[in-house]
Amino acid sequence: EQFGGKLYLELGGKLFDDNHASRVLPGFRPDSKVAMLLNLRNQAELVIAISADDIEKNKLRGDLGITYDAEVLRLIDAFRGIGLYVGSVVLTRWNKQRSAVMFKQRLESLGVPVYRHYNIEGYPYNVKHIVSDQGFGANEYVETTRPLVLVTAPGPGSGKMATCLSQLYHDHKRGIKAGY
Repeated sequence: EQFGGKLYLELGGKLFDDNHASRVLPGFRPDSKVAMLLNLRNQAELVIAISADDIEKNKLRGDLGITYDAEVLRLIDAFRGIGLYVGSVVLTRWNKQRSAVMFKQRLESLGVPVYRHYNIEGYPYNVKHIVSDQGFGANEYVETTRPLVLVTAPGPGSGKMATCLSQLYHDHKRGIKAGY
């Protein structure tokens, strides 16, 4: 409510079974993040960001030994399995990579809305260009329906922050007050 009714919250790290955090943070349980999300389930929707470059390279999660695209499918099933709403997937650094095009088609065949965010020349240094119709404005606007949008990813460097910032740009252009 402090942000006008829409808040984008970037969620990094493991959301399920975070045994490392539970070992190093006193009082943290492996499922603490999921427990928090479940308390917010009626207000929140999840958006999963994944780099099209990572799909093309078959990037692996070192801990699970699965590709990032397989992890996205696993996350969708896991979130839905505990009653959380997955609104969409954002393919970041989109440049019509062959494997990313096929993954987009697979998600759409499963009924998952997919949006494309493009490489922005000069990112992150050329702020004037980034915050323009040719920068964030060129990205597809992710349609969301809930006041709390939780942006997560299969791993680091997937574009969570850029997805949130792009959404703020588009919301501002639409007269929607939002925060990050």
